[in-house]
Amino acid sequence: MSDEPRETPSNFIQDIIREHNASGRFGGNVITRFPPEPNGYLHIGHAEAISIDFGMAQEFGGRCHLRFDDTNPTKESQEYVDAIIDTVRWLGYDWGPHLYYASDYFEQLYAWAVQLVKAGKAYVDDLTPEQMSEYRGTLTEPGRESPYRNRSVEENLDLLHRMRVGEFDDGTRTLRAKIDMASGNINLRDPVMYRIRKATHQRTGDAWCIYPMYDWAHGQSDSIEGVTHSICTLEYEDHRPLYDWYLDQLGVHHPQQIEFARLNVSHTVTSKRKLLELVEQELVSGWDDPRMPTLVGLRRRGYTPEAIRDFCHRVGVAKAAKVVDIAFLEHCLREDLNRRAERRMAVLRPLKLVIENYPEGQVEALEAVNNPEDPAAGTRKVPFSRVLYIDVDDFRDPAPPKYFRLSPGVEVRLRYAYIVKCTDVERDSSGQVTTVRCTYDPDSRGGDSRGRKVKGTIHWVSASHSIPAEVRLYDHLFTVPKPDDVDEWRSILNPNSLEVVRGARLEPALAGVPPGSIFQFERQGYFCVDLRESTPARLILNRTVGLRDTWAKIEGKG
Repeated sequence: MSDEPRETPSNFIQDIIREHNASGRFGGNVITRFPPEPNGYLHIGHAEAISIDFGMAQEFGGRCHLRFDDTNPTKESQEYVDAIIDTVRWLGYDWGPHLYYASDYFEQLYAWAVQLVKAGKAYVDDLTPEQMSEYRGTLTEPGRESPYRNRSVEENLDLLHRMRVGEFDDGTRTLRAKIDMASGNINLRDPVMYRIRKATHQRTGDAWCIYPMYDWAHGQSDSIEGVTHSICTLEYEDHRPLYDWYLDQLGVHHPQQIEFARLNVSHTVTSKRKLLELVEQELVSGWDDPRMPTLVGLRRRGYTPEAIRDFCHRVGVAKAAKVVDIAFLEHCLREDLNRRAERRMAVLRPLKLVIENYPEGQVEALEAVNNPEDPAAGTRKVPFSRVLYIDVDDFRDPAPPKYFRLSPGVEVRLRYAYIVKCTDVERDSSGQVTTVRCTYDPDSRGGDSRGRKVKGTIHWVSASHSIPAEVRLYDHLFTVPKPDDVDEWRSILNPNSLEVVRGARLEPALAGVPPGSIFQFERQGYFCVDLRESTPARLILNRTVGLRDTWAKIEGKG
């Protein structure tokens, strides 16, 4: 797989932009933005939005802004801002000098709010949140007008100013747009523009005690920045009339909002509320837990930005909601790692193997291929000695049917080394095998000129040269494909989503490898040196993905 995107049919967003360019709308300019709220970490669903926002700008020779819609200081933090910046950059996207914040525009947004009040298009309301909900009506019944809806312009301006300077308590007053309480679109039933919230903002401090609602800040921020195409997910489709109404009433630059279906991946949740609960209730180790669908979690697990970008590209852009099997994401990752990850040998659950006729004290440096998919990766030397470790699963006594690994009287090849034959075993008091004893054929190194073949090949490490490690094996966090469909979603958390294997032994070439390094452990899967906890004194690796490609089998490729 190359780093270049695969060719896919044109999507409807591209078609809209081409129509605008052909008609001369926006003067042929294409300016998009990725506008996260800094109230959590980005997840796999955001990756598609990022790839679309930046991808459309790149394709049409435009630019994409990174803008934080930071309008709710009670849920936002600088930690989230920093993490989002780092994550978008890690994915491979660059916004150049175009890093913005909605909080940069608070004065302009307030001035525009005053403009709407003066035009009789906004008013200060005293209804409580509960009363406002009651007055709003339902999908089948119109709402009722607030008793404060027809205040004079002068009274509204006075109350709005007093809201701004902190005269009123939280929740006692709001500024609402005056649109249509009988509208079939509930978003147009006098939506709230400002609420009182006496909280310290991470950028503006205590300069403000009223904060704009998302719908009020978002479209106007797009306008200020000269955005041409405001691309968002389908849940904002019903908000588009409000987006348009605000811009039309103000008479300012008017971007085109375009909606697409959000990306959902099976066996995951992407609700910020649920992800936050997972973290706060310590059901996971943090936002970057390798089981989390957050991009920092996927990064820590060993996912590459190239694989995620390829996944988003191949999933494509759609108008209909979709749930993509997580097996396809893993398939894209395997394709990428198969090409780039160097191979190493690792024994996760060691079983001692002694070669009786191999000279004591002798050590050979055997040549091993680093990556058969990349000849430029070259080879490395692996030490071979009389006492080795093999994986406990590579020996059975007695052997079950169609078992082609090691068992009494059976020969196997040791990867890159010799053919060995099991001659004896040692057991502990419980009957568990503790040592396998073998003989080796000195003439079988790297092949056998006599044409003798064996059915099994197993991996190994030299006992005296190998290094210890802790290995963490991950499975899906949820036991069902669509956890959002289950009312009590905690009940379907997978109790076996993490298995910690201590005492693994790795070939010495893995000593000192930096955090984030990714390897394929032969016959085991792909593993990443943990970014947070691994140290030279305590090597910790996370299994990124196994070798078995279920998606390829589903598609008839395997």
